[in-house]
Amino acid sequence: MNKSELVEAMAAAADISKAAAERALDGATAAITGALKGGDQVTIVGFGSFLVGERGARMGRNPRTGESIQIKASKSPKFRAGKALKDAVN
Repeated sequence: MNKSELVEAMAAAADISKAAAERALDGATAAITGALKGGDQVTIVGFGSFLVGERGARMGRNPRTGESIQIKASKSPKFRAGKALKDAVN
C-alpha cells in the first residue's frame, strides 16, 4: 500500500474527503517526525511505538578498495509493533 492508497482507505473509513485525509496523514507524520527529532518516543496504544535508536561509531571496510574506514555514530528511527498489531497480523 502506498500513500495515495492509504489516503483513500482513511477517507473511506472516516467518511471524509481525500484532501482532508491527506492533510491528517501529513499532520500525523510531521508530528511523529518532530517528536523523534526532539528525542521523544511516540506511543500509539494498540498500534506500536516510534523511537530513536543509537548506532555507535565503528570501523568498516570499503568494499571497492578494501581499506578500513571510520563510520560515525548516528541515530535511526525505529518502530516496535504493539501487541494488538502483532495479534492482528498473526
